[in-house]
Amino acid sequence: MDVKKQCAEEALTYIENGMTVGLGGGSTIKHLVTFLKDSGRSVKVVTPSWETKQHCVSEGLQVLPLSDVPSIDIAFDGCDQVDQQLHALKSGGGIHTEEKLVAYMADEYVLLVDESKFVPALTFEHPVVVEVLPQALPYVRRKLESFPVLQANIRMSEDKDGAVITENGNLLLDVYVDPDKADSGLEGRLKGLTGVIDTSLFTSVVTKALVAGPSGIREITIKGEN
Repeated sequence: MDVKKQCAEEALTYIENGMTVGLGGGSTIKHLVTFLKDSGRSVKVVTPSWETKQHCVSEGLQVLPLSDVPSIDIAFDGCDQVDQQLHALKSGGGIHTEEKLVAYMADEYVLLVDESKFVPALTFEHPVVVEVLPQALPYVRRKLESFPVLQANIRMSEDKDGAVITENGNLLLDVYVDPDKADSGLEGRLKGLTGVIDTSLFTSVVTKALVAGPSGIREITIKGEN
Protein backbone atom coordinates (compact mmCIF):
# COMPACT_ATOMS: atom_id res chain seq x y z
CA MET A 1 0.00 0.00 0.00
CA ASP A 2 1.38 3.44 -0.95
CA VAL A 3 1.80 6.18 1.63
CA LYS A 4 -1.28 8.12 0.50
CA LYS A 5 -3.47 5.07 0.99
CA GLN A 6 -1.85 4.43 4.37
CA CYS A 7 -2.56 8.00 5.41
CA ALA A 8 -6.19 7.72 4.28
CA GLU A 9 -6.61 4.40 6.12
CA GLU A 10 -5.29 6.01 9.31
CA ALA A 11 -7.67 8.96 8.85
CA LEU A 12 -10.58 6.53 8.70
CA THR A 13 -9.93 5.55 12.33
CA TYR A 14 -10.88 9.11 13.38
CA ILE A 15 -14.35 8.85 11.81
CA GLU A 16 -17.25 7.46 13.84
CA ASN A 17 -20.72 6.39 12.81
CA GLY A 18 -23.16 9.30 12.57
CA MET A 19 -20.53 12.02 12.11
CA THR A 20 -20.71 14.95 9.74
CA VAL A 21 -17.38 14.87 7.89
CA GLY A 22 -15.74 17.64 5.86
CA LEU A 23 -13.55 16.57 2.95
CA GLY A 24 -11.21 18.63 0.78
CA GLY A 25 -9.73 17.56 -2.53
CA GLY A 26 -6.83 15.49 -3.80
CA SER A 27 -5.83 11.86 -4.22
CA THR A 28 -5.46 11.07 -0.50
CA ILE A 29 -9.00 12.31 0.14
CA LYS A 30 -10.18 10.17 -2.77
CA HIS A 31 -8.68 7.12 -1.07
CA LEU A 32 -10.39 8.12 2.18
CA VAL A 33 -13.76 8.27 0.42
CA THR A 34 -13.27 4.72 -0.85
CA PHE A 35 -12.22 3.46 2.59
CA LEU A 36 -15.19 5.25 4.14
CA LYS A 37 -17.60 3.59 1.74
CA ASP A 38 -16.06 0.15 2.31
CA SER A 39 -16.24 0.61 6.09
CA GLY A 40 -20.03 0.82 6.06
CA ARG A 41 -20.04 3.82 8.41
CA SER A 42 -23.10 6.04 8.09
CA VAL A 43 -21.89 9.63 7.77
CA LYS A 44 -22.87 12.90 6.16
CA VAL A 45 -20.26 14.55 3.94
CA VAL A 46 -19.73 18.21 3.05
CA THR A 47 -17.10 19.25 0.55
CA PRO A 48 -16.13 22.35 -1.43
CA SER A 49 -14.42 20.13 -4.02
CA TRP A 50 -16.39 19.25 -7.16
CA GLU A 51 -14.28 16.15 -7.79
CA THR A 52 -14.63 14.91 -4.21
CA LYS A 53 -18.39 15.44 -4.35
CA GLN A 54 -18.65 13.40 -7.55
CA HIS A 55 -16.57 10.59 -6.06
CA CYS A 56 -18.68 10.56 -2.88
CA VAL A 57 -21.89 10.38 -4.90
CA SER A 58 -20.51 7.55 -7.05
CA GLU A 59 -19.61 5.64 -3.88
CA GLY A 60 -23.09 6.12 -2.44
CA LEU A 61 -22.15 8.52 0.37
CA GLN A 62 -24.61 11.20 1.47
CA VAL A 63 -23.38 14.66 0.49
CA LEU A 64 -25.01 17.79 1.91
CA PRO A 65 -24.63 21.43 0.83
CA LEU A 66 -22.38 23.32 3.21
CA SER A 67 -25.20 25.84 3.74
CA ASP A 68 -27.34 23.08 5.28
CA VAL A 69 -24.79 22.15 7.96
CA PRO A 70 -24.36 24.21 11.16
CA SER A 71 -21.24 22.38 12.33
CA ILE A 72 -18.83 19.60 11.33
CA ASP A 73 -17.43 16.90 13.59
CA ILE A 74 -14.14 16.43 11.75
CA ALA A 75 -12.66 17.59 8.46
CA PHE A 76 -9.76 16.28 6.40
CA ASP A 77 -7.79 18.02 3.69
CA GLY A 78 -4.41 18.16 1.99
CA CYS A 79 -2.02 21.07 1.46
CA ASP A 80 1.19 22.04 -0.32
CA GLN A 81 3.12 22.44 2.93
CA VAL A 82 2.55 22.24 6.67
CA ASP A 83 5.14 23.05 9.29
CA GLN A 84 5.85 22.01 12.86
CA GLN A 85 3.60 24.79 14.20
CA LEU A 86 0.74 23.49 12.00
CA HIS A 87 0.90 26.54 9.77
CA ALA A 88 -0.22 25.37 6.35
CA LEU A 89 -0.22 26.71 2.81
CA LYS A 90 -2.46 25.71 -0.09
CA SER A 91 -2.05 26.90 -3.65
CA GLY A 92 -3.54 24.77 -6.39
CA GLY A 93 -7.30 24.43 -6.29
CA GLY A 94 -8.44 27.99 -5.74
CA ILE A 95 -11.24 26.85 -3.40
CA HIS A 96 -9.44 27.80 -0.19
CA THR A 97 -12.14 30.23 0.95
CA GLU A 98 -14.69 27.41 1.19
CA GLU A 99 -12.04 25.02 2.52
CA LYS A 100 -11.23 27.46 5.31
CA LEU A 101 -14.93 27.79 6.15
CA VAL A 102 -15.10 24.00 6.48
CA ALA A 103 -11.99 24.10 8.66
CA TYR A 104 -13.45 26.64 11.08
CA MET A 105 -16.79 24.84 11.23
CA ALA A 106 -15.07 21.58 12.21
CA ASP A 107 -14.32 20.49 15.76
CA GLU A 108 -11.12 19.01 14.33
CA TYR A 109 -9.34 19.95 11.12
CA VAL A 110 -6.79 17.34 10.09
CA LEU A 111 -4.30 17.60 7.23
CA LEU A 112 -3.20 14.46 5.39
CA VAL A 113 0.28 14.78 3.86
CA ASP A 114 3.35 12.81 2.89
CA GLU A 115 6.73 13.52 4.48
CA SER A 116 7.87 15.75 1.60
CA LYS A 117 5.22 18.32 2.57
CA PHE A 118 6.08 18.44 6.28
CA VAL A 119 8.73 21.11 6.95
CA PRO A 120 10.23 22.88 9.98
CA ALA A 121 8.82 26.21 8.77
CA LEU A 122 6.90 27.25 5.65
CA THR A 123 9.30 27.95 2.80
CA PHE A 124 6.84 29.91 0.64
CA GLU A 125 8.14 28.23 -2.49
CA HIS A 126 4.45 28.03 -3.43
CA PRO A 127 2.41 31.22 -3.78
CA VAL A 128 -0.11 32.40 -1.23
CA VAL A 129 -3.40 32.52 -3.12
CA VAL A 130 -5.56 35.55 -2.36
CA GLU A 131 -9.20 35.69 -3.43
CA VAL A 132 -10.08 39.28 -4.32
CA LEU A 133 -13.23 41.17 -5.29
CA PRO A 134 -12.74 42.21 -8.94
CA GLN A 135 -13.54 45.83 -8.10
CA ALA A 136 -10.79 45.86 -5.46
CA LEU A 137 -8.01 44.40 -7.60
CA PRO A 138 -6.10 47.65 -8.32
CA TYR A 139 -6.35 48.73 -4.68
CA VAL A 140 -5.22 45.37 -3.31
CA ARG A 141 -2.27 45.15 -5.71
CA ARG A 142 -1.16 48.63 -4.68
CA LYS A 143 -1.41 47.80 -0.97
CA LEU A 144 0.60 44.62 -1.52
CA GLU A 145 3.58 46.80 -2.43
CA SER A 146 4.08 47.41 1.31
CA PHE A 147 4.08 43.65 2.05
CA PRO A 148 7.07 41.28 1.77
CA VAL A 149 5.86 40.32 -1.70
CA LEU A 150 8.13 39.46 -4.62
CA GLN A 151 5.34 39.41 -7.19
CA ALA A 152 1.55 39.12 -7.36
CA ASN A 153 0.09 37.60 -10.52
CA ILE A 154 -3.54 37.34 -11.56
CA ARG A 155 -4.23 33.64 -12.10
CA MET A 156 -5.11 33.17 -15.77
CA SER A 157 -7.34 30.42 -17.09
CA GLU A 158 -5.84 27.59 -19.13
CA ASP A 159 -9.24 26.78 -20.66
CA LYS A 160 -10.48 30.18 -21.79
CA ASP A 161 -9.28 33.68 -22.56
CA GLY A 162 -8.98 35.67 -19.37
CA ALA A 163 -8.61 35.25 -15.66
CA VAL A 164 -9.79 32.42 -13.45
CA ILE A 165 -13.12 33.28 -11.84
CA THR A 166 -13.93 31.57 -8.54
CA GLU A 167 -17.27 30.02 -7.63
CA ASN A 168 -17.91 33.26 -5.72
CA GLY A 169 -17.32 35.39 -8.83
CA ASN A 170 -13.96 36.71 -7.66
CA LEU A 171 -10.36 36.78 -8.92
CA LEU A 172 -7.31 34.92 -7.64
CA LEU A 173 -3.93 36.50 -7.05
CA ASP A 174 -0.92 34.18 -6.79
CA VAL A 175 1.22 36.11 -4.32
CA TYR A 176 4.88 35.11 -4.06
CA VAL A 177 6.20 36.03 -0.64
CA ASP A 178 9.77 36.77 0.42
CA PRO A 179 10.40 33.86 2.85
CA ASP A 180 13.04 35.84 4.76
CA LYS A 181 10.51 38.54 5.66
CA ALA A 182 7.32 36.52 6.14
CA ASP A 183 6.01 36.07 9.66
CA SER A 184 3.09 34.45 11.46
CA GLY A 185 0.98 37.60 11.12
CA LEU A 186 0.97 37.56 7.32
CA GLU A 187 -2.36 35.76 6.99
CA GLY A 188 -4.13 38.31 9.17
CA ARG A 189 -2.57 41.30 7.42
CA LEU A 190 -3.49 39.99 3.98
CA LYS A 191 -7.04 39.18 5.02
CA GLY A 192 -7.31 42.61 6.63
CA LEU A 193 -7.06 44.35 3.25
CA THR A 194 -10.45 45.63 2.14
CA GLY A 195 -11.51 43.63 -0.90
CA VAL A 196 -9.67 40.45 0.10
CA ILE A 197 -12.09 37.58 0.76
CA ASP A 198 -9.55 35.13 2.15
CA THR A 199 -6.11 33.61 1.62
CA SER A 200 -4.69 30.13 1.24
CA LEU A 201 -2.63 30.46 4.43
CA PHE A 202 -4.07 28.37 7.27
CA THR A 203 -2.11 29.46 10.35
CA SER A 204 -4.61 29.14 13.21
CA VAL A 205 -7.11 26.41 12.40
CA VAL A 206 -5.23 23.13 11.84
CA THR A 207 -5.55 20.83 14.87
CA LYS A 208 -3.56 17.82 13.61
CA ALA A 209 -1.51 16.58 10.69
CA LEU A 210 -1.11 12.94 9.74
CA VAL A 211 2.28 12.64 8.06
CA ALA A 212 2.87 9.51 6.01
CA GLY A 213 6.25 8.06 5.18
CA PRO A 214 8.06 4.76 4.61
CA SER A 215 8.31 4.22 8.37
CA GLY A 216 4.58 4.71 8.95
CA ILE A 217 2.21 7.47 10.05
CA ARG A 218 3.05 10.24 12.52
CA GLU A 219 0.40 12.36 14.19
CA ILE A 220 1.55 15.95 14.61
CA THR A 221 -0.21 18.29 17.03
CA ILE A 222 0.62 21.77 18.26
CA LYS A 223 1.84 20.10 21.46
CA GLY A 224 4.38 18.08 19.51
CA GLU A 225 4.63 14.73 17.81
CA ASN A 226 2.84 11.58 18.99
